Amino acid sequence: MSEPVCQGCRERDAVIAALQQQINALTARVQELEARLNQNSSNSSRPPSTDLPGTARPATKKPSGRAPGGQPGHSACLRTRLPAERVQRVLRYLPSHCDRCQTVLPTEPQPGDPEPSWHQVAELPPLAAVVTEHQGHSRTCPGCGHVSHAAIPAAVRAHSIGPRLAATLSYFRGCHLVSTRGVEEICETVFEVPIALGSVVHLEGQMTQALAAPHAEAVEAVRQADYKHVDETSWKERGRRRWLWLAATSTVAAFLICLRRGRQGLTALLGAVIRGTICTDRWSAYAGHSVYHRQVCWAHLKRDFQKCVDHGGEAARVGRAGLRVVEEVFDAWHLFRGGGCTRAELIERVEPVAARLRRWLEQGQRCAPAKVAAFCGNLLELVPALWKFVVCEGVEPTNNHAERLLRRGVLWRKRSFGSQSAAGCRFVERMLTAVQTLRLQKRPVLAWLMEALTAHRNHLPAPSLLPTD
Repeated sequence: MSEPVCQGCRERDAVIAALQQQINALTARVQELEARLNQNSSNSSRPPSTDLPGTARPATKKPSGRAPGGQPGHSACLRTRLPAERVQRVLRYLPSHCDRCQTVLPTEPQPGDPEPSWHQVAELPPLAAVVTEHQGHSRTCPGCGHVSHAAIPAAVRAHSIGPRLAATLSYFRGCHLVSTRGVEEICETVFEVPIALGSVVHLEGQMTQALAAPHAEAVEAVRQADYKHVDETSWKERGRRRWLWLAATSTVAAFLICLRRGRQGLTALLGAVIRGTICTDRWSAYAGHSVYHRQVCWAHLKRDFQKCVDHGGEAARVGRAGLRVVEEVFDAWHLFRGGGCTRAELIERVEPVAARLRRWLEQGQRCAPAKVAAFCGNLLELVPALWKFVVCEGVEPTNNHAERLLRRGVLWRKRSFGSQSAAGCRFVERMLTAVQTLRLQKRPVLAWLMEALTAHRNHLPAPSLLPTD
């Protein structure tokens, strides 16, 4: 078809072409905005708490039709009988006469008598804190009249709150996320010790200093670990954006609040050269680490594939294929983890699934919308990081371990809106490190915090956060 020779026709065609280009750009923009509007916890990293009322929640598993609660054959959760050393008082109920013949029964047990039944009742003693008043007395010399004064020792005057009570208040703050004002109220109402808000903050500062060495020890431990989970979430310092980073092994969790979410924050946590394998999402900060020493989280990929399905069109075909792969991957992993197959059988099961995923990603890269094509291309570059869990012992296919540990920090941020100072940020990262690490090791948190604070006040080495065995 020849070009129109008429000047008006050429101008008309130019206007039509410009309008068509504008329509295409606006259509793409509308699709992008609709995709953002339709984001929820099933197709993005948004938490379920951000879902709008009435948002359809996809069924994660088919209804079983069984009644809620314990099912027939499940192991009963019976009341645990506390050992004898934990029992302060025993009340004995003795039968006085035989139920059948009314013979008087002996008070002491006889051979053949069955063991007594038991029922334990736990009650709190009065919780008022024990207050010790130190008095420095003066005496006048009868000979010369000089007044001599016995000073209260400086070590005593240094603190008005003992280490157990101080550790308990920090335990409420860092383990159960009670606000500073809530800690003040607990101290006055429960322990009958009036305390100022400033004193609560001062005690937090002491605990922060007491946890400095254990925190550094935990950070170094995760840096040297051969395998760790890494994640991050937003934080605030006096309204300014910060990032709460986490690196965790099976026994140690290290938290750090940084200025940046990118590579700078990751370097602050794990060092300039990252050692070992890390399990992460697809955030760009992790791109500098070798794909051969990285595991990409399949739980995040499931949401990414669901997002493709929600996009519709050609992208939906890629998304549905990806979701089928995710289902097969988790089926194989759960079978292996439950002892149903060996490592070699796991590899054999996953190989055809991996080949099928690669084919779908290559097709999606050529045919899908631009953003979905870029997603497919990104996954093709990360192929070795998709299957690290298949061939490497100890590596998991998801980053759920880090997300569960980081959840406590998220709840802290939601309740307190972050910290009001750099010192507050240090308290948060060190308390989270201590609490979550001790929980992973099933060690008592309060007793350890009291030991750490006592050591700090007496200028002694802090107790270790690392597992002893």
